Amino acid sequence: MKIKPIQFIPALTWFIIANILFLIPGDDLPSSGFLEKIHFDKWVHIGLFAGLTFLTALPFIQSQQCSKKLLTKIIIAFTIYGVFIEFLQKYIAYDRSFDVTDMIADAVGCVVGFYISLWLIQRLTKKNKPL
Repeated sequence: MKIKPIQFIPALTWFIIANILFLIPGDDLPSSGFLEKIHFDKWVHIGLFAGLTFLTALPFIQSQQCSKKLLTKIIIAFTIYGVFIEFLQKYIAYDRSFDVTDMIADAVGCVVGFYISLWLIQRLTKKNKPL
C-alpha cells in the first residue's frame, strides 16, 4: 500500500499545535502550585512527543511499511527537535527558559510513542494472520 501525503495531516497538525505551545510566551501559560507539584509541564512534554512520534509513524504502520529501524529514526529526529525547541525557548521565546528536564521528558515521550506504535503493529499483524 502506498503512503499518501494526506495521511501526514494529523502529524503535521499535532506538530503545529506543539510548536505554538512550546513558543507561547511564558506569562500566557497557566500557573498553579498544584500543577507544579504534579510536574504537569513534564507530562505535557511527554504527551506531545508521544503524539508526534506515533502520528508520524501511523501512515507507515497503516501501509505496513513500518519497522523498528524507521521508528528509531523518528525517535532520534524528534529527540533532536526537543533539544532544538529548548534552545528556541531560551533565545527566542518571551519569558521561557532552557530546561534539561524538558528534554528528558521529550525523549521519554518519544519512547512512549515508539512503544504505542509497536503495540499497534503487533495488533495489526495478529489481526491479519491467516488462521
